Amino acid sequence: MIILIGGASHTGKTLLAQRLMEQLHIPYLSIDHLKMGLIRSDMITLDAYSEEAQLTACLWPIVREMIKTAIENRQQLIVEGCYIPVRWQEDFSAAYLQAIRSVWLLMSDAYICDRFDEILAHADIIEQRKADDCTMAELREDNARLRRLCALYALPHVLIDGQYPEDILAAAQKQIR
Repeated sequence: MIILIGGASHTGKTLLAQRLMEQLHIPYLSIDHLKMGLIRSDMITLDAYSEEAQLTACLWPIVREMIKTAIENRQQLIVEGCYIPVRWQEDFSAAYLQAIRSVWLLMSDAYICDRFDEILAHADIIEQRKADDCTMAELREDNARLRRLCALYALPHVLIDGQYPEDILAAAQKQIR
């Protein structure tokens, strides 16, 4: 089984991947690690601050083929990151799709407005981030865009609203399909 965890920045994708890894004993790939490896090795001309669409166009074909390889080898893998396109299903045949589950983590506008400082304070709960230049406006815009796309493509998701789910693992597992 392959589990894809998508969503906007700062929603807890890496935290969820870590918790799933601990519970299910399935390794995970952070697409951010792949991105930084390609950037630091000068294999790509993009940088960490390039547009998300450019990074997705560069990274997704590699990740997609890694997923296919894992399925072909009957291996399990969790893949997390904001570089998973919402129309990812179009890149896989029916045989591959049977082995892939996904969940998207999204924040409501009210949650972002009410808890922006708290969101930033928890940004490096799993991985150490360098200076975080994330703005409330960017976070609101990105989450609103992804909420629309999740509705449009009927993507399973967890909407973080009011209180961050104490057990993000249980909330996400209900949606993974």
